[in-house]
Amino acid sequence: MILHNRVNSKELKEKIGNSTEERTTISFYKYHNILNPPLFRDTLYYYFNDLEVLGRVYVANEGINAQISVPTRRLEDFKEFLYSISFLDGIRLNLAIEDNGKSFFKLAIKVRNKIVADGVEDPNFNPSNSGVHLNAKEFNLITSNPETIVVDMRNHYESEIGHFENAICPDVDTFREQLPLVVEMLKDKKDKPVVMYCTGGIRCEKASAYLKYHGFKEVYQLNGGIIEYARQIQQKGLPNKFKGKNFVFDERLAETISNEIIAHCHQCGEACDTHVNCANTGCNLLFIQCKSCSEEHQKCCSSECMEVITWPEEKQKEWRKNHAVNKKIFSKGRIPKTSLTSHKVSS
Repeated sequence: MILHNRVNSKELKEKIGNSTEERTTISFYKYHNILNPPLFRDTLYYYFNDLEVLGRVYVANEGINAQISVPTRRLEDFKEFLYSISFLDGIRLNLAIEDNGKSFFKLAIKVRNKIVADGVEDPNFNPSNSGVHLNAKEFNLITSNPETIVVDMRNHYESEIGHFENAICPDVDTFREQLPLVVEMLKDKKDKPVVMYCTGGIRCEKASAYLKYHGFKEVYQLNGGIIEYARQIQQKGLPNKFKGKNFVFDERLAETISNEIIAHCHQCGEACDTHVNCANTGCNLLFIQCKSCSEEHQKCCSSECMEVITWPEEKQKEWRKNHAVNKKIFSKGRIPKTSLTSHKVSS
């Protein structure tokens, strides 16, 4: 029995791109002790594949983290299967705010050491001892208190295009960098109320527990993250404290939560919040690029990459073999505009 994808990714992407079938994008997570992650992974793949699920799922001893899309016509069948798993029975499913059905084009289920890489090796740390969960109304109320500290537990490229009012947005590339940094930043404010948020809630489960472990007295987290917050404010007519877009880790790259554009094109500086990957697949840098710069630079991050994409495919393949690109994500705090930075291209 084959329990992995065997079709070319390019073909799969074209298939989804041309499909008119309605699909529903969903994310969910659960911290739970899974005794045999490989077996659980194979079981999931068998049933998810049969249900035509696409997306990315991580399984570890500590639980499951999933971002997927399901054919809408099979959504109830999917829920029936998912809820038949005892520790996932009744789990909250975060439904996408903006959904074109093109979020994923293949199914990948992987076994990992952790579902969220945190870099924490301390055996005394208990990630289940998390902070108080807040709904959207409670979040709005507590963050109206000037004494409350709001912390964005996402990476810099996520918060750059959208974040909550008055939030601290650490300039980091990874969650493992962020945990000790936030503790250090707030070390003199351990008696203040601290509210943490992320995309769907999974990172804040650990982050809030981490702050409590380090002596913070009053720690809260936004239940369901930005995705659930956006849903609740729409359904209940609540004031929206989120400015800009919510970055998502699929083909869409972002969902609009408010109409404000708070970011800027990394090449010309104009107001823009559209993330793209450099058209040079050997570079693949994630950065913000406006429409004008996309046309001017042929969807590339630099003049060097513009040169590479003019080469014959065989020459590009050879170049990709010999050029390891270290910087995969544009860092707003550590390097200048992408048009002024590049990796040297040689033929």
